[in-house]
Amino acid sequence: MHRFRSYVLPLAIVLGLLFHHSLTYVREVTPWLIFSILLLNNVAVDMKKLKVTMLDVWIMLFQIVVSLGSYFLFKAFGASEVVAQGVLAGVLCPVAASSVVIATILGANRETVTTYTIVGNLMVSVVAPIYFSFIGTLQEVPFFESMWMIFRRVAPTIALPFFVALFLQRFAPRVNAFLCRYKGFSFYLWALALTITLGQTIDFMFLNGKEEKASILILGIASIVYCAIQFAVGKWLGSKYGDRVAGGQLLGQKNSAMGIWIANTYLLPLASVFTALYSIWQNLFNSWQMWRKDQETSTSRKPA
Repeated sequence: MHRFRSYVLPLAIVLGLLFHHSLTYVREVTPWLIFSILLLNNVAVDMKKLKVTMLDVWIMLFQIVVSLGSYFLFKAFGASEVVAQGVLAGVLCPVAASSVVIATILGANRETVTTYTIVGNLMVSVVAPIYFSFIGTLQEVPFFESMWMIFRRVAPTIALPFFVALFLQRFAPRVNAFLCRYKGFSFYLWALALTITLGQTIDFMFLNGKEEKASILILGIASIVYCAIQFAVGKWLGSKYGDRVAGGQLLGQKNSAMGIWIANTYLLPLASVFTALYSIWQNLFNSWQMWRKDQETSTSRKPA
């Protein structure tokens, strides 16, 4: 199965497109999949090595500044509100909870990725309500109520697996060791979660995007550009702090399900198209990265 993993994500995209309507009926499974993915990762992490570094700070600053700056820049150049909001949500969108799956396959440090998965998601739960107090459709919602809405969405899938793993490492080491043996399954759980998420989003686009073709086209182009920028800047930042792969994945790989929920809850629903299309580009890029990694590994194993 190892040699076929670079084809799993494109297959998930195709299945999401073909069965988009049917997949909307199983969307409640996604949080459980993400919980399982993070638990399998966290049991393999040395919790004592988790610490916030300057790499985390710079990535957070990028998301905070560039998301809001892009919103006003697009508005200044006459873009529609839905396009500006789409870019805002897409850049501010937290790192994918399962980014550790791809990052570790590509050679990133597991503790580095795990740390920002927690910190980055908590940052969004604080910053997003501030932005949405003057942008979006729910500006009248009090700050703390808005923050609680997002935190309540984040906590079960981010914090709970962390504390469960912490408990197992401390009080049930045999159970922890048993789960560690199956951490490789997290990749395939992520592919399943991706299929369901993409299916829901594609179904939304079919139902609601017929009259907004121009906006969808602009959002599609912007999503490709920002995907390239964020992976490139992330890799550049990562190289400054000793983990180029981690930097690229932490800034470039987004939690599309969370981004879509944010757009649908606080912004114009069609703004979620940016994050939906971004998810396709990021996963195609991840597939290419894994294919290249597998090729390099195969070449290094060949006898001279």
